[in-house]
Amino acid sequence: MKRSCSYILSTLLLISSHAALAITDSEMQESENKVLQAFIKRQVNQTMSVGRAVGSITSNYPNEVETIVATALDMYPEQYEEIIHAAISSKPSATSQIVKIAINKEVTTCPNIVELAIEADPSYVDFVVGAAAHTSPEQLKDIVRVAVLTEPDSADTIVQTLTAEHPNELADILTSAIRAVPLVGEYVVDALLALFPSEAETVVTTAVRESATQRDQVLKIIETAHQAGVEDEALKRYAINGGASEEEYSAAMKQND
Repeated sequence: MKRSCSYILSTLLLISSHAALAITDSEMQESENKVLQAFIKRQVNQTMSVGRAVGSITSNYPNEVETIVATALDMYPEQYEEIIHAAISSKPSATSQIVKIAINKEVTTCPNIVELAIEADPSYVDFVVGAAAHTSPEQLKDIVRVAVLTEPDSADTIVQTLTAEHPNELADILTSAIRAVPLVGEYVVDALLALFPSEAETVVTTAVRESATQRDQVLKIIETAHQAGVEDEALKRYAINGGASEEEYSAAMKQND
């Protein structure tokens, strides 16, 4: 494996040095792509798996992960799941770039790529959603929904990451998160109030409204907002505007006493 990789890289360098004056940049790029494609194909034949081949190559040559992933997706678009999972597992620090490449290649939908990338390495969930939202901002709601469903324990991180990058979409991001997994309400409220204390009205009112079918969550949201420093009179107004009753507000405040 190591010898094959070294041979391919040496070949690429040889092409570049000897052809610099003889061919155009586009022709050189095409030649390099053909060499890399042949190398990937040989590794796939040897390992009998696109995923194992991509994982092995990226492990040996991590600095080339973007080129390797892009080329592999062009060659084997139907095996995108294996390619994405193997590349991220091999080099998690390149997660953002891998997600962007996969989305731009349109091998599947953006939400599917988000799910696959998170499953490959849940600890990089913030990089996944950040890259996906940057590449496909029009799919922000679906990105939030799928991310929270896939990794509900990281709902606070997901919401914080996306609202920091898309502050004008705070209400939509919060709504999508709670609708996906209602039980994350109190955690995302705590995360958002820490990041946007001046948006307490939007955060509390939206969270309470979207938790209407989870009355226990309504109490926890009010309690969380109070612990986060939202003033009592304002908190009561926000909660009631969101659909909480006087009794629910009072019960939540008693839990804080």
